[in-house]
Amino acid sequence: QVQLVESGGGLVQAGGSLRLSCDASGLSFSSWTMGWFRQSPGKEREFVGAISRSGSIYYTNSDKGRLAISRDNAKNTVYLQINSLKPADTGVYYCAATGDYYATIRDQWNYWGQGTQVTVSS
Repeated sequence: QVQLVESGGGLVQAGGSLRLSCDASGLSFSSWTMGWFRQSPGKEREFVGAISRSGSIYYTNSDKGRLAISRDNAKNTVYLQINSLKPADTGVYYCAATGDYYATIRDQWNYWGQGTQVTVSS
């Protein structure tokens, strides 16, 4: 059974930073592209960024200057660092896994975590 468990969310002031973690189990982690999505209040879940099994990284264009995704295959963990946080970053952040090399559409992702809440205060 595949499990993705996010952690690291919380309440942060604008301008601060957070590092989210996603621990994966039940899959051959190094063979999967891992990604992050965000669902802000009243909005659709949207792609944030991803790291492929080969380590290629891609982000949504609007945020890529403030984001850093990394993975540790020895720990079966993927990370999302968000810097210069803004209130617009508030939402639930979901970790996901896909067998595709490149995927930004929600339906392309095979497994999902339960999400971790990030709230940015102004």
